Amino acid sequence: MELIEQALSAFSSFMWGMPLVYLLVGGGLFFLIYSRFAPFKYFRHALNILRGRYDDPDDPGDITHFEALSSALAATVGMGNISGVAVAIFMGGPGALFWMWVSAFVGMATKFFTCTLAILYRGEDSEGKVQGGPMYVIREGLEKKWGENWTYLFKPLAGLFALAGIFGPLPIFQANQLTQILRDSIYIPQGWVTANAHIGGDLITGLVLVVLVSIVIFGGITRIGKVTSKLVPAMVVIYVGCVIAILAAHITEIPHYLGLIVTDAFTGKSVMGGAVGSLIVIGIQRGVFSNEAGLGTEALAHGAAKTKEPVREGLVAMLGPAIDTIITCTMTALAILVTGVWKSTEANGVTLTLNAFDQALPEFGTYLLVICVVFFAISSMLTYSYYGTKCLGYLIGADKQHWYNYFYVASIIFGSVASIGAVIDLIDGMFALMAIPTMVSTILLAPKVKEAATSYFSRIDTFETFE
Repeated sequence: MELIEQALSAFSSFMWGMPLVYLLVGGGLFFLIYSRFAPFKYFRHALNILRGRYDDPDDPGDITHFEALSSALAATVGMGNISGVAVAIFMGGPGALFWMWVSAFVGMATKFFTCTLAILYRGEDSEGKVQGGPMYVIREGLEKKWGENWTYLFKPLAGLFALAGIFGPLPIFQANQLTQILRDSIYIPQGWVTANAHIGGDLITGLVLVVLVSIVIFGGITRIGKVTSKLVPAMVVIYVGCVIAILAAHITEIPHYLGLIVTDAFTGKSVMGGAVGSLIVIGIQRGVFSNEAGLGTEALAHGAAKTKEPVREGLVAMLGPAIDTIITCTMTALAILVTGVWKSTEANGVTLTLNAFDQALPEFGTYLLVICVVFFAISSMLTYSYYGTKCLGYLIGADKQHWYNYFYVASIIFGSVASIGAVIDLIDGMFALMAIPTMVSTILLAPKVKEAATSYFSRIDTFETFE
C-alpha cells in the first residue's frame, strides 16, 4: 500500500507542475482579455436565465439551466469547500486562499468559454442522443472542422479526456472525508470504534453510502438534476448560516486575516517557508478542485442543459466559481483562521474544519457540520457519477455506459478506507489529465465563442421570455 501511495504522490506532483498552472491560469487570463470582460457585464442577465425566464420546454437537452448549475455546484460546492480549503491551509497557510481566489476569478471566464462550447458543439452518442462535454467539443468543433489531416491529434485528445474522466470524478474523496468526520465526531467519542481500529466502522459507512448513492444515480441525469436542485440550496443555507455565526463571533479579527491572506500569498512564510512557487501550485490546485474551472467536468454537466443558445449556459456556468470559491471557500477559510485551529492542531482536511466549528459552536457546531458534510458529500457523489458515465459511453458506446455505475459505487468502499493522501493524489492527477484536452480545445475554439457571444449580446433585448 505504501508503494501505491508513493506512486500516486509522484504522479500527482508530476502532473501539477508549473506548465499546467500556466495553462489553467494563463488560459483563464487569455479568456478574460480576449472577451474584453464581456461576460461579467451580464451578471444580472445570467441570474434571470437561472431563474428560468428564458426556459423553453421545447429546447433540446435533458435538464433546466437551474438544474444544470445545481448539478455542477453539487460537485463543487461541497467537500472542495469544506475539506479542500482546509487541505490548502494545512499545506500552504493563509496565502493559499489568495491563489484560490485567482483561480476562481479567471475560472469564471474559463467556465463561460468551456460551457458555451459544450452547447455550441454538442454531439450525438452511439445511440443518437445529444450529448455535451469536452470530448464532443473536440470531435465536433476541432476534428470535423479542421479536417481528416488532424484526426490523428484530436481523436487521442478526446480519448485522453474521456479516459481520465472515468477516474477523476470517482467519489473517493467524498467518501473518505465523510467517513473521517463520522469517525472523529461520532464513532470514536461514542466508543463504537477506537482511533487505532476503525476500519470496520469506515467499511460500514462505505456500504451505507453505496446503497444511498445507488438509489439515485441509476436513474440518470434527470433524477440527479432533480435531487441536487433540492439538496444544494438547502445545504448551502445551513452551512453558510453556521459559518456566518462563527465569523460574527470573531468579527474584529477578520480584517487582520484578510490582510494576512494577501501578504502571505507572496511570502509563504506561514507554512511554506518562503516557497512561493509551491504555495501558488497548492492554491491553484485546491481552487481548481473547488470550482473545477477548466477541468471539463463543468462542461459535462452544463452540456445537458435545455437550450438553443450556447451563450446562456456559459453565463449560468460563470456563476459557479463566484458561489463556490470566492464566497463559500473564503467563508470556510476565515472560520478556520479566526478560530486559530490552523495553528494549534495537526489536523488536516475535514477534521480541521470540524475543529473550527467545535471551537466556535461548542455544543452543536460539530453536529451541524456533520449534517452539512453528509449532504455535501452525497450530492457530490450523485453528480460525479454522471460525468464518468458519459466518459465511458464515449469510449465504448452509450449502450454500455451504465456499467460505469457499478465500478463507481464499488470505489466508494476504497475511498472510505484509504488514506486521505492517496485519495487526493489520485484525484488531482486525473483532474490534471482532464484539464489538458479541455483547455487546449477551448483556446483553439475561443474565436467561435467570441463570435457566438457577440451575436447573442446584440440580440439580448429581443428574446422571448417564458415566465
